[in-house]
Amino acid sequence: MGIEIGWEILENTPMVINHYRQQALAQGYTGDSIINSVVDTLAMMAGFFMARKWPVWSIVAIGLGMELFVGMMIRDNLTLNVLNLIHIFPAVARWQGGG
Repeated sequence: MGIEIGWEILENTPMVINHYRQQALAQGYTGDSIINSVVDTLAMMAGFFMARKWPVWSIVAIGLGMELFVGMMIRDNLTLNVLNLIHIFPAVARWQGGG
């Protein structure tokens, strides 16, 4: 939980918020709400407990399925967020912007 909570805090610092604002979909981004951060932490906990009990293949399939689903539906997901946090790729930015 420490890593997740640490990320939620880091994600809402001015440095990270300003970096997100450079992305196509986050130009007016002001940071996560407290409710969003709490739900993210609860989702991480649920995923952790599922991963302890369920077969590895099912957790990988669920994770990939969720990433692909939200990537296609809203052109945003964890993979794209991490990618854009490291380096903004113009082709990805165009695709996320609908171009």
